[in-house]
Amino acid sequence: MRMRRLLGLALATATLAGVSAVGAATAQAATYPAISSGQCTEQGGTVNQGGPYRPPTCTFPDGHSETIT
Repeated sequence: MRMRRLLGLALATATLAGVSAVGAATAQAATYPAISSGQCTEQGGTVNQGGPYRPPTCTFPDGHSETIT
């Protein structure tokens, strides 16, 4: 009985670790890389200066925005 619990716990831990790794990889693939303001305007984007607590961003014609480095 004890062995069955340990195996179940090990399987549950491995499953959660696998799901976490897949979620992290998906989130990383969905992010856009940071660009410069020059690259932003070259690609047809608009530079937004941001605010006191927000960094400058670039808004592209398709609607997505990226942080400017």
